[in-house]
Amino acid sequence: MVNANDLIEQQLFKMLRRTQAIHVRTASGEVELERSSYGILCLLADEGPQRLGAIATTFRLDPSTITRQAQAVVRLGLAEKTVDETDRRASVLSLTEVGTKAVVEARDHRRRMLDAMLTEWSEEERTSFLDAITRFNDTVDHWVLNEITVE
Repeated sequence: MVNANDLIEQQLFKMLRRTQAIHVRTASGEVELERSSYGILCLLADEGPQRLGAIATTFRLDPSTITRQAQAVVRLGLAEKTVDETDRRASVLSLTEVGTKAVVEARDHRRRMLDAMLTEWSEEERTSFLDAITRFNDTVDHWVLNEITVE
């Protein structure tokens, strides 16, 4: 007999694949954003300029990976890298005007798509889904931040 956790794992993987499909289908605007670029730019839009190390911590990635991804958004003119005034050894990444516009356009397009996809969902269903996915993400964050493992 299959238990609920088995089905949840299958659905999470399916959601991961669908999220990639949504990313591809919602590419719009003058700049086509790769998934990693989109994530970094959204973080900067939501939380303001960030040290590269803080971005790596947020995404739980190796700093060298974030450095490469940051170089890509800087090359595209979507962000700029400056020296951190509080610690001149560190770099801070911030959105440019073009980057801000790209994030706004991409988010608007994605949100219109979600509106269309969820048009038959009641407000209660949307709220219930939001509550569940938020709780799940908070639980994952707790496990990752506290390096909890299963033996």
